Amino acid sequence: MGKRPGHCYREADRPPFVRKRYIHRQPASRIVSFDMGNTGGDFEVELSLVGLERCQIRHQALEAARIASNRHMTKTVGRKNYHLRIRVKPYHYLRENKMISGAGADRVQDGMRKAFGKVIGVAARVRPDQALITIRTDRAHIQQAMRALKKAAPKMPTPCKINFDKIDPQLKRKLGYGS
Repeated sequence: MGKRPGHCYREADRPPFVRKRYIHRQPASRIVSFDMGNTGGDFEVELSLVGLERCQIRHQALEAARIASNRHMTKTVGRKNYHLRIRVKPYHYLRENKMISGAGADRVQDGMRKAFGKVIGVAARVRPDQALITIRTDRAHIQQAMRALKKAAPKMPTPCKINFDKIDPQLKRKLGYGS
């Protein structure tokens, strides 16, 4: 049986479950690395992908967004000219109470008895206007950084926008992003 789609776990409708004490087999997070590129560089521009709604983001979605944005930055800019950081960490354990379906399943299944569920993955809890991915780069590579964040946005289960965290006000006006 395959995994359920991501929209089944998007809503943060119950309290977070982070207690490792009750989990016998912890699933491994798919996120390979949270920092990519030149981690020690001094860059003059900082852009962030910001989630607009409260939701949960599965670790597979975070890894897909990381791969898309990192690959674009590496190909267009080079590994020494940017620093990409995943800003959210998956701590919330997702559980699923598997039910059998088909003819005669009602005689076999216990139904809601002991319906705690088994852990099937981890997710990050996100608040509105929280930064998900941040890219630091130089002013010559702003367009490539924006394109990389735009490639990562469809992988997220929430609508996203791009914010400038650190930029020269004159450069921001020159690019046409207000004052």
